[in-house]
Amino acid sequence: MIPFEEYKRSADFLRKNLPECPEVAVVLGSGLGRLAEEVESKITIPYKDIPGFPMPTVESHAGLLIYGRLNGRKVIMMSGRFHFYEGYSPETVSFYVRVLYLLGVRKLVLTNAAGAVNQSFKVGDFMLITDHIKFFAESPVRGKRIPEFGERFFDMSSTYSPRMRDIARRIADDMGITLREGVYFYMPGPEFETPAEIRAIRILGGDAVGMSTVFEAVTAAQCGMEVLGVSCITNMAAGIIPNSVVSDAEVTMTAAQVSDRFCSLMKSVIAEI
Repeated sequence: MIPFEEYKRSADFLRKNLPECPEVAVVLGSGLGRLAEEVESKITIPYKDIPGFPMPTVESHAGLLIYGRLNGRKVIMMSGRFHFYEGYSPETVSFYVRVLYLLGVRKLVLTNAAGAVNQSFKVGDFMLITDHIKFFAESPVRGKRIPEFGERFFDMSSTYSPRMRDIARRIADDMGITLREGVYFYMPGPEFETPAEIRAIRILGGDAVGMSTVFEAVTAAQCGMEVLGVSCITNMAAGIIPNSVVSDAEVTMTAAQVSDRFCSLMKSVIAEI
């Protein structure tokens, strides 16, 4: 279990190195890092320089905390996240969420690349996360309760903020961007799911599947942070397209192709939430 003092040490370091408390923090999923290039008056801090921070081992995750302004809002961009499949515990995966909370962040935008389970979705769509399903891993807030981060038992009914979703939906409509909505199903990875697993996920109510986001959302919910979750649908999940192969290259390529639309949408959403 990570002691409170370790979280505080990281937050104190950032407080000394950033000019003001950010209003919004945004976590950039696989292949979606270009949004960080839009930040103005930026201060960039490598994760390796932040006390206690783990390092991402996935090539498409830069491992940089970027502070600055985006559409007039003070923001932190997390360019790179951590995953259970990298060998990190759920608590370590969501370590940065508690650090951001201690820093004063109360609004968190979680983005990811995901596979479509819902057969009406198309590659290149964006999906607002309305809820999630996590069956296959322990809780990131398991262990001795740290009172500074909230109650041991807490409600998960509105983890993904209805208010933020309303704003994102309205902005997407105004921009002519199709914004799906659905349930994100967490799988631990790193292997992609089997066709049989995808059929089971569909029966259980999943619309998209991925290997991130949920641990961070749970941790944010305990802290009482407002969360917006957005998935970029980078591929159809296994078995949906006969004889197709799911690959990391496809995920990265699709994310790059939609990056302009993604940046336009997220810049407008961040300005209003």
